[in-house]
Amino acid sequence: MGANASSPPGSSDGSSQRPKLEDIPECCIALVLSYLDPPEIAKMARVNRAFRAAASADFIWIPKFPSNYNYILDKLPDLGLADKGKKVMYGGLCGPNSFDGGTKEVWIDKRTGGVCLAISSKAMSITGIDDRRYWNHIPTDESRFQTVAYLQQIWWLEVDGNLEFKFPKGTYSLFFRLHLGRVGKKSNRRIRNLDNVHGWDLKPAQFQLTTEDGHQSVSRCMLDNLGHWINYHVGDFVVEDSNALTKIKFSLTQIDCTHTKGGLCVDSVLICPSGLGKELLFVDGESCKKL
Repeated sequence: MGANASSPPGSSDGSSQRPKLEDIPECCIALVLSYLDPPEIAKMARVNRAFRAAASADFIWIPKFPSNYNYILDKLPDLGLADKGKKVMYGGLCGPNSFDGGTKEVWIDKRTGGVCLAISSKAMSITGIDDRRYWNHIPTDESRFQTVAYLQQIWWLEVDGNLEFKFPKGTYSLFFRLHLGRVGKKSNRRIRNLDNVHGWDLKPAQFQLTTEDGHQSVSRCMLDNLGHWINYHVGDFVVEDSNALTKIKFSLTQIDCTHTKGGLCVDSVLICPSGLGKELLFVDGESCKKL
């Protein structure tokens, strides 16, 4: 009698019924998931069917989006995300998405939701770009745009670009992605031709960033990244109003005409939140040596 009297309610054989993960209400799971970062939510969605369903709740994902995500969606009408759930929409925006005729890409960082952009060399104004004695566009899978501008030889180096874009509030970093030496492939292996690299050890290159409100950043670096891609930090800019277009101009110049220079690959300009930009300052163990 004692054994039967001590049995918990609902148990005919005296064994205790412990709650299982499947017993947790989906709304409670979703509430817990809302406090996690997107990559953590994705991991938890693999636990079971209830967690997977809870991870798709829109209210979890809405706070993860950048404030300008509707503006970004308007830039990407062919992506077809406007009528999707917020989880699918977030995942779609995390991938590199091209716009402006494929000369620019925008994506959001999957962990922070920060907005990042890349601008192809084809979207920039490059002195002498139409003269094959000076420049060539060469195909390469080492560029997200599958092509880079390669400098054969020139006296006056000038690469200019501009951008108008609605960024969320915050501080952003801008980088030029450059490589000394011609990139290529042979027998499915990456090769580097450094024969034509010259003139960069004599005078520094100048990088400049200017915003519409008058902010200006200027840095000078000796380009010495033989055989390596490097993100050269040009400067930072601050966005105060996420509803207004941020207008910036940027440039790379080396206009000392006492000598020629050549053997430079110009891939793109990268813009990202400054917190993420710190990760770009070192590439292949190299960093920009500012003067």
